Amino acid sequence: MTTLQTAVLAADAELPEPIAPGWQLIVAALAGIAVIVVAITIAKVHPFLALIGGAATVGIVAGESIPTLLESFTDGFGSTAAGVGILIALGAMFAKLLADSGGADEIVDTIVGHASPRMLPWAMALVGAIIGLPMFFEIGLVLLMPVIYLVARRSGLGLITIGIPALAGLSAMHGFVPPHPGPLVAIDALGADLGTTLALGVLVAVPTIIVAGPLFGTFAGRWVTVPIPDTFAADPADGPTTRRPSFAITMFTLGRGSGMNRDTISKCTGAALPAIAGILLIVAAGGGFKQVLVDTGIGTLLADWATDVNISVLLLAWTLAALIRLATGSATVATITASSLMLGLVDGLSSGETSLVVLAIGAGSVFLSHVNDAGFWLVKEYFGMSVGQTFKTWSMMETVLSVTGLIVVLLLGLVI
Repeated sequence: MTTLQTAVLAADAELPEPIAPGWQLIVAALAGIAVIVVAITIAKVHPFLALIGGAATVGIVAGESIPTLLESFTDGFGSTAAGVGILIALGAMFAKLLADSGGADEIVDTIVGHASPRMLPWAMALVGAIIGLPMFFEIGLVLLMPVIYLVARRSGLGLITIGIPALAGLSAMHGFVPPHPGPLVAIDALGADLGTTLALGVLVAVPTIIVAGPLFGTFAGRWVTVPIPDTFAADPADGPTTRRPSFAITMFTLGRGSGMNRDTISKCTGAALPAIAGILLIVAAGGGFKQVLVDTGIGTLLADWATDVNISVLLLAWTLAALIRLATGSATVATITASSLMLGLVDGLSSGETSLVVLAIGAGSVFLSHVNDAGFWLVKEYFGMSVGQTFKTWSMMETVLSVTGLIVVLLLGLVI
């Protein structure tokens, strides 16, 4: 991207001046990140508390007074909760209605039912993307596993060949497309345009899903063969408690289309909120962490360094997110931290360029899921794989997804 120096000059005019010497701010940033990483991976502290500890460490080591530190953190916490929290809550309600009304099942059955055996991996990638658009990864995975088992059993193509494309669709939506917490946090932190990021996110996600899903899944299915579990096997005696809405109206009518009354819809939407309480706190705490980094001047320091070494802002964003993802195992924490560090580099960029930075962070945030990622163990158990098999399939898929996403973002950066 050729506008890096212009962006830095604009950022220097708007961001706070560093409150301490450069070496002290570098130590403060590294110490804060180290506290987050150690707290999450070794001490097994909840990311919400880890982010608070990381923000406190940054402010104290940088020499910020306690009242100023508290003001910075609470300002960032409140603004992020107000800007992102509502969208996350509404997205969770929508996803819960989609699942409980039978609308998600109708989407899956319609798409898979019209696919030939040869096209089933492609159909599963599409299903994963559609289900992953409104739903968090873990919820989408739980919802899709019965379908993955059923399609694999009926088609005879193998659990990995069918499952990997669906996982790629889920993961790509999680990393690239709002209203997922990661993209929303990056959009809010970097001041990107939601509509532009959504459009570019879908544009990046499509080729990324194709490469990491059906194409990679074909090879992964040859490397690893696992039996299909009997989990979620349907009991013919069990009938649906509600009627399914038709495919054509599933995105529109949701609960009403399946015969749910007002009380049922109210209980359904209310039940969606407790599950995302932890996510909301993590996201808001990430906003507080970001604001402490900004107010101490660390963002300005990083911007000046990036100009001196003339590194691509997109590559830098991806690298920071990937390193934090490897260290913490959390895509959300990686996105929050990388967005905070990149703040000084985007103020002079165009709307499209800023959105590409968001997507580069999103690509880095899903890099190489391994044993410190809860998703790694979730996939391992659902697919009945060993740790080594999970590395060969899920971890490799996430790496292919991340690198392909970066390549697509860099190519878009040449024309935007």
